[in-house]
Amino acid sequence: MISVADLVQDKALKGNYFAPEAYVQGDFELGLLETRLGSRLIALPEVFLQGVYAGLDEEIGQATGIVLYNCGRWWGKSFYRRFLQEVSEYYEMPLAEMEMAQFLSCLKQCWKTHGWGVINFNFDYYSQGFIVATTVNSPFAQAAPQDKGFSCQPEAGILSSFFSQLTGEDLVCVQTSCESLGAQNNTFILGLNERLILAKTLSEEGHDHGTILDRILKDSDS
Repeated sequence: MISVADLVQDKALKGNYFAPEAYVQGDFELGLLETRLGSRLIALPEVFLQGVYAGLDEEIGQATGIVLYNCGRWWGKSFYRRFLQEVSEYYEMPLAEMEMAQFLSCLKQCWKTHGWGVINFNFDYYSQGFIVATTVNSPFAQAAPQDKGFSCQPEAGILSSFFSQLTGEDLVCVQTSCESLGAQNNTFILGLNERLILAKTLSEEGHDHGTILDRILKDSDS
């Protein structure tokens, strides 16, 4: 029989590190936002994001997507380092030793708490070299001009950088559906650049996600 003393001596189960009420702290009247470790957070109002899209479109036109993607990659490097530090310290184990379910739960909650919407992952095609991610309620898709093309390049850049550092491979991320174009979610495919050249071409030609995924899976098997 397990004694009460043994239970008391055992380490308490860790809760949800990224729970908003615990993770986001600071003086809201002064506009100061911090994480529970004291790192500064910044809030980006929708009108600011709208201005970013409008300003870039006016200044550089079609190159806007490339700039936003690269900004996302730079942002993703810092995001990964902070995620790695915070999660490893809180759960007292290296990220590589975490169970996949626990890791994904942390990442999804972190994404949501940072205000980037809800994210989910599909690893069914991992053995073929691809990871599929979907987001809903993206602030980037909401702030971008509607019906003018894919608008979640910052998210794509973040995902490519995050998983590149996680896997040790130089991955790219291609968006295949977008809420700003009327889709129910934003869909992304992660993989090696040479494996996703076809996906980029098909996406630019306007093919839907299902068609693009089927084509690149057949191409990877050939």
